[in-house]
Amino acid sequence: MWYEILPGFAVMTVCLMIPGIATAQIQKFTNGGKEKRIARVPYHWYLMERDRRVSGTGAHYHAKGLENIK
Repeated sequence: MWYEILPGFAVMTVCLMIPGIATAQIQKFTNGGKEKRIARVPYHWYLMERDRRVSGTGAHYHAKGLENIK
C-alpha cells in the first residue's frame, strides 16, 4: 500500500537534513555563537573587512568595547 513508503521517506528526509543543520551549528560554534555573515554584494564584504580591522583580533565576529558593559 501507499503507506509502506513512509518509513523510507522519513529516513531519507532525516539524512538530507543532517548536513544542513550540522553545517549551521559548526559555523555558529566557530564564529563565537553568531551566525554566518554572507557578503552578497561588495559593500557587505567591505563592512566585514572593516569589522575585522576594528576588532583588533583579526576576526569579524569579535566586538570591540563590549567587555565592559554589564
